[in-house]
Amino acid sequence: MTHVLHLDTVAACALWQPINDQVMGGLSSSGFRLDAAGWAVFEGTVSLQNNEGFASVRANTRALARAGAAGYLLHVLGDGKRYKFNLRTDDALDGLTYQASFQPPAGVWTDITVLVAGMTPTYRGQLVPRAPRLQPERIRQVGWMIAHGQAGPFALGIRSVTVF
Repeated sequence: MTHVLHLDTVAACALWQPINDQVMGGLSSSGFRLDAAGWAVFEGTVSLQNNEGFASVRANTRALARAGAAGYLLHVLGDGKRYKFNLRTDDALDGLTYQASFQPPAGVWTDITVLVAGMTPTYRGQLVPRAPRLQPERIRQVGWMIAHGQAGPFALGIRSVTVF
């Protein structure tokens, strides 16, 4: 059975909450909305003032939880910037996050393959070398992030995430 997180309705887009560098004194902003053409858009502005510079959104969902999953296929429309796909295995606001970076070309719908084995465990952006490997059956939160000095406006279109 294929598990797919479709992001093509107002209801699906309403689940996402922004978590930006404002939690640490920064000035970045982000949101998640349904585009009139029928896909989600993670968008906003990254500010490097106050030495911060990240924007993210997150949703509590078990839609991607599947035992034995090898990875995820992200169907995205890039703007040329570098993003992170984030997964978490608990419902807490803070804690261990498994991340994969990707940089889709601008203006083209692209499929990005993210392997479970290649996801990096981090805590507040720092590598956690002794963290356990991601257990895909335990996924409870999914997120998107932009960081690393990429100041200015951004927009990432997202149609779906498929578990394989």
